[in-house]
Amino acid sequence: MNIPVRPPEGENSRAWPADVDAAVPYWVYTDPAIYAEELQKIWYGPHWLYVGLECELAEVGDWKTTTLGEKPCVMVRSGENEISVVENRCAHKGVKFCQTRTGHSKELICPYHQWSYALNGDLQGVPFRRGVKRQGGMPSDFDPKDHSLNKLRVEVVNGVVWATFSDETPPFREYLGEKFWKHYTRVYDGRKLEVLGYNRQHIPANWKQMQENIKDPYHAGLLHVFFATFGLFRADQKSAVDIDDEGRHGILISRKGEQEKTEAMADIRNFQGDLVLEDPRVMDVVQEFPGEETVGMITIFPSVILQQQVNSLTTRQIVPKGPGGFDFHWTHWCYADDTPEMRLRRTRQANLFGPAGFVSADDGEVLEMTQQGAAGSPDEHFILQMGGREIAPTDHQVTETAVRGMYRYWRKVMGL
Repeated sequence: MNIPVRPPEGENSRAWPADVDAAVPYWVYTDPAIYAEELQKIWYGPHWLYVGLECELAEVGDWKTTTLGEKPCVMVRSGENEISVVENRCAHKGVKFCQTRTGHSKELICPYHQWSYALNGDLQGVPFRRGVKRQGGMPSDFDPKDHSLNKLRVEVVNGVVWATFSDETPPFREYLGEKFWKHYTRVYDGRKLEVLGYNRQHIPANWKQMQENIKDPYHAGLLHVFFATFGLFRADQKSAVDIDDEGRHGILISRKGEQEKTEAMADIRNFQGDLVLEDPRVMDVVQEFPGEETVGMITIFPSVILQQQVNSLTTRQIVPKGPGGFDFHWTHWCYADDTPEMRLRRTRQANLFGPAGFVSADDGEVLEMTQQGAAGSPDEHFILQMGGREIAPTDHQVTETAVRGMYRYWRKVMGL
């Protein structure tokens, strides 16, 4: 009998299943109070959030808007060798002063009362600060230093811009841990990056579902016809799942197979051996990274998936929009020193992913279906028993270990 475990008196009243590490209640997807607490403890707490790529800001004064948690922010090249991230909210009346996705300016100016800020967020000008003809103006104790834009801590790590709202967040490398630092620098190795293009979509599902989805190799060869058929990622291939010591970050590692049905694929109903690509160049794959693996899908908790799937390189940013939805921002990129042939190869392989990708379209739909099922039964739970109840790295894909690890860490942060 699965008796719920209740938290101590005075804490959140929601119950957790007795099978603590291998079952999760559906209210984690649907409870507005839980979502509000997540924003404070996770998104605005001691965690690094993905902001963008340094190469998106080529010149001093270039900026790009984004959303971190639910707070609108601006990533701006504030100096030749400096990237700043500030809240897109004027310190005077709260105006969201940057309204377009990208722009270039010498300073950041609020259109309402024209308070002006330096590119790093420092307040530098207040119209009529000393009044007009000795009338009005700001009080004598008004100090511009006290009214800058809210500045986030920033680290630019091998071409990727990370920010945090918290002073308690450890340095980014420490946040990853040495094991995941090696996974990260396998692809983000210090070479300059360039953007190939963007996709955006809204998925009507809780934001944690996307973190789960990319930590979950169990579904990959079962749900995705393309993966199963063309051997990009499925259970009968040499593979591994790694997690960091805290359980928050994960990586799925695999090696591409062939378009063939093996004895181990008896449970894979989606294999279609007669499926033919009209343009086979989308599967023109070359080995380019150290080791024999062709897939390294990293989930950095809570905000991003760093995708290396054959030669397709993408960041997938999660932007929560309430307990029942999130926006998903895809940035497809290449190395600045790629040959024209490699750029074209990466661009073609980008058709596998994104909102209408041969593979990723499946994920958006099935996450919505999961949210629909969870909504009516918040006090029921789902199980995470594939591969046992352990939370440890594995040398196979038939496991939910990384999802179990994430929820153990989530419960720790949330105090549940």
